[in-house]
Amino acid sequence: MSNEQNKSKFIYTYVHHVDEYDLCRMEMRSFFSFDSKSNYIISNIKVDPSRSPFIQDRLEVLYADNSLENIKTSVKDININEATYKVVCLNNMDIGETKKIPQPERRLIERETGLCIEGEPDLDLPEIVFGMILIDGIWYFGKHMKSESIWCKHLHKPNSYSTALSTRVARAVANIAVPQPQNIRAIDPCCGIGTVIIEALSMGINIEGRDINYNVCKGSRENITYFGLTGNITLGPISEVTEHYDVAIIDLPYNLFTHTTIEDQFDIIKHARRIADKVVVVTIETIDDLIEDAGFVIADRCIAKKQSFLRQILLCK
Repeated sequence: MSNEQNKSKFIYTYVHHVDEYDLCRMEMRSFFSFDSKSNYIISNIKVDPSRSPFIQDRLEVLYADNSLENIKTSVKDININEATYKVVCLNNMDIGETKKIPQPERRLIERETGLCIEGEPDLDLPEIVFGMILIDGIWYFGKHMKSESIWCKHLHKPNSYSTALSTRVARAVANIAVPQPQNIRAIDPCCGIGTVIIEALSMGINIEGRDINYNVCKGSRENITYFGLTGNITLGPISEVTEHYDVAIIDLPYNLFTHTTIEDQFDIIKHARRIADKVVVVTIETIDDLIEDAGFVIADRCIAKKQSFLRQILLCK
């Protein structure tokens, strides 16, 4: 297989809980316009793997061949300009139909391939990390980037609610709403204590928050500051928003103290239609009729599970 065929090709590996299958695939479709039933996806679209709570590795393909020996020959052409490097084999789990490669064999492949690269290997703090992966009889070699679980850092906030989205779900929802942040303005007009806002801000998404509860707004601001982020949280209902946004994220209010009626929910969705071109709605109830009555079309959807608690995530345009 020629190197020319593999320009701008990226392989992403995925790890997620069984309950997150649907949410993971909806995020995949948002990033890549299609999904994969397997635990990897190949695309020419470049995504920072740390954005997703499900992506484990990204490999930017430089060479691909069904012969490992040919890969070893190809890597001799790599010029790393005196940088230190190491090679990692990503077959530490089953990849699709390709079975996991045992650790001793992976170490041998890494060592033998690494020795073919002209330069100084450094297994502890390399300046460049190369990766290789075997999928369906084809070896892929390229630049490797491992995902950092940034959402983990946001688990413990100064202010939190038991009914708030988990940081993993919030991060995926932000990605579904804004897969490409460049020149996109977003708003979360029912932001609560800022779970979605924090994930979005940490990914460089231009997002504002809003809530009708003064103490909740105060708690959200404290949470944002706690993580060293900067974001604008305003007080007031969505009906008072006059600016227009590319996308809105609506986690419909629900808890022991906030029971929104059908009329309240429709009012929120109707105003979301007014202020944004695209809306991602998170709901514990089926509200397809309200979405359609507000003038939206549901373009994609999934169920996010947390034990027996189910949320619907709707992408509306």
